[in-house]
Amino acid sequence: MRGFAARDGEAVAGLDEDERLVIARIVADVGLLLGGEAFGVDERERRPQREDLAEALRFLDGIGDALVEPDDPALLRLLPNASPTDREVAEEFRRLTQEDLRATKLERLRRLWEDLSAEGDDWVVPADQVMATAAALTDVRLVVASRLGLDSDEDAEALHRDIAAASVTLKHASAAETGIDPERLWLGMLYDALTWLQESLVSLTLGGTE
Repeated sequence: MRGFAARDGEAVAGLDEDERLVIARIVADVGLLLGGEAFGVDERERRPQREDLAEALRFLDGIGDALVEPDDPALLRLLPNASPTDREVAEEFRRLTQEDLRATKLERLRRLWEDLSAEGDDWVVPADQVMATAAALTDVRLVVASRLGLDSDEDAEALHRDIAAASVTLKHASAAETGIDPERLWLGMLYDALTWLQESLVSLTLGGTE
């Protein structure tokens, strides 16, 4: 995986086929969470996958079902209450704005899924789509963070420590032998990758890496 860099007025990152598949899959699931229709089945998902990729994706198998509950905390992160302390104000604001907000988020997620489903290793984001892509990545990260129980910076730091420790431990023993939760490990690695990609993208709009 290669972070975003500026090239010919566009932002370009490098993802191989497996990396694209993993991220596109979770993007599609977040779209379903927001009540959208399935973005489609990528031809690559029909192909036999390597055993390690199948294992990496296993934690996503049931995520679509889990995401549709109306009181799902992940959905509340995507469509938060405008006034947590005033139920009447929150409900009225939601009534007036939720459908437009949902439609905007779905449009951005669909564009992100289509970009990730394109052939080739380059993920190209035109200059006028940089902020929309960054916003879509934020929504995906919010859902993954909810699934990981990340409610604070301290929680995220603890996750990073767990991943670093697990990466060392797994060089000498299996996950079963160490007691490491492989689903949390894979989801945490996905969260870190999404965060890194988003930061590299946003840095370009702020005059960062060229």
